[in-house]
This record gives sequence, C-alpha cells and structure tokens, in this order.
Amino acid sequence: MNGGVQLGLDFATTRLVRVTPSRLATWTDCPRRYRLTYLDRPSPPRSGGRAHSTLGAVVHLALRALFELPPAERTPRAAAALVDRHWTSEGFRDAAQAAEYRERARGWVAEYATEWSAGGASIDAEWSADSPDGQDVDVVGLEQWVSVATDRIVAEGRVDRIDRRGADLVVVDYKTGRWVPTAEDARSSQALALYAVATEHTLRRPCTQVELHHLPSGQVAAWEHDRASLSGHVRRAEETAAEHAAAADELAAGGDAEELFPARPAARCGACEMRRSCPEGRAAAPERDPWALLAP
Repeated sequence: MNGGVQLGLDFATTRLVRVTPSRLATWTDCPRRYRLTYLDRPSPPRSGGRAHSTLGAVVHLALRALFELPPAERTPRAAAALVDRHWTSEGFRDAAQAAEYRERARGWVAEYATEWSAGGASIDAEWSADSPDGQDVDVVGLEQWVSVATDRIVAEGRVDRIDRRGADLVVVDYKTGRWVPTAEDARSSQALALYAVATEHTLRRPCTQVELHHLPSGQVAAWEHDRASLSGHVRRAEETAAEHAAAADELAAGGDAEELFPARPAARCGACEMRRSCPEGRAAAPERDPWALLAP
C-alpha cells in the first residue's frame, strides 16, 4: 500500500452553477422575485393564472402536437382542432372573452400551418425550396431539453422547436404576446443564444440561427449569430450566474435576505405572481387584471 502513504488531491474543483434562461432573466429583473421563486421554502403563495400565459401555453401545446403529426396531416383544420383539444379558460375575464381568444388562437395556429406548408404539403418541403444547398429540412426537436457546460455554468433549457435545415440546426421559439418581435429582439435574446449553444452541444450539429415566430402577426424575427456573439451571451450568463450563486451562498450562511435579494420595483410589479410577498412591489404598481396583458 505504498508504505501506508495516502495520496491526496492538491487541487480544488470549481462548482458549476446550473442555470436556465428563465432563472437568469428573473435575477436580472428582480433579485427578490428570484429568491421568492427559487430559494424560499416553503414556497410563498402565488397569484392565480393569467390569461396571456394560458393562451401562450395552449398555442405551444397545439404546435407541439401539430409537428408530432406526419407531415401530410399538418393541415389548418388539424391545427385548429389541436387548439380545441388543449384549451383552458384559466385567467380570462369571462366565458365570452375566453371564447374570443380561443377563436383567435385557432386562427393563428391554422394560419401558421398554412404558411409553413405548401398546399397541404409538409413544412419541410417549403423550407427545402429555400435551402441554399437544396437539402430537405426536418423538425428534429419538439420541446427538446438541451444542455451545455462551460468552465463556470451548466446552461440548460427546453427549446420549443429545433429544425435541421441543410447541415445546420435552427432554434425556433414561439411567441403569442402583444409585442411583435424584431431581428434585434432575436439578436439580443440571451435565452435564444444559450439555446443555440446548448442545442449544438446536445445534438452535435452546428447551430447559430435563432428565430422568434410570432403567431398573432405571422412575423418571423431571425438572427444568425457568429461565434463571437454567442460567446458574449455565454460570458454574460456566467457573470449573472456568479452573482445569484454568491447571493444564495451568503443567504445560506445567514446573510440578510433583504440586502442580498433587493426588490426592483417597476410597472411590471402589477402582474408579478409574487406580489403578495412583496410590499415594495404592491406599492410600485396596482395589481393588474389577469387578462390585462392579452393582445388587444
């Protein structure tokens, strides 16, 4: 046994902070909301469901189900029926408002099926017509969990859809809000950039293009990253992760929660699901109706 000498480790390993785009965005918006959402146990009470979140969830579920169908079956009629299958009225003002937005969602998803197919053919066929190398396009991921580790973080999350277009992968994120996204929104989105890096690592194909597909307007906001821009997003994610990890460590060691996780009052506090536990947030803005953020 080597004369009874015990071999030891003379180096320290760096703890990797596990992050998702949602956690990073929550910390950036409001450290108090971060603590209330992810750290406090038992979890504080949250406000009830909001109509815009319900609408977004229904559309996402319908689109996932649509692209799980064989290409020839991805018709507008099938798309509208999938909205009906997944519909819920949580957060809407009344039955009439819920019915109105149900019809809107049916129209959005049916139109999406129409525009992303050619006369009932698959979405893949239309994309292949535009593909620079003439190759077919496949939907290779639906609600796909992706992950990548750097020297400081493990970034992970669920991507709405991943397309293979030619040799490359494309991250597709669905949007249903009142704001119509632009190419600048796609470029500046840390979430999309992290998804692209994690998608490339997970699926082992190049991935630099990200897209925001806005169902209400039918607009697609796209951005083609380069390695430098992706690295910049990753670096900023590492810095943000280090901030909230350090605050969490200090809190666990007995630090003051209010100092480590200060509130950042703003107009958005009116719709914050944690406002019941935040006096500053309640003072900053009146509570908004659960349907207030629906597109007009």
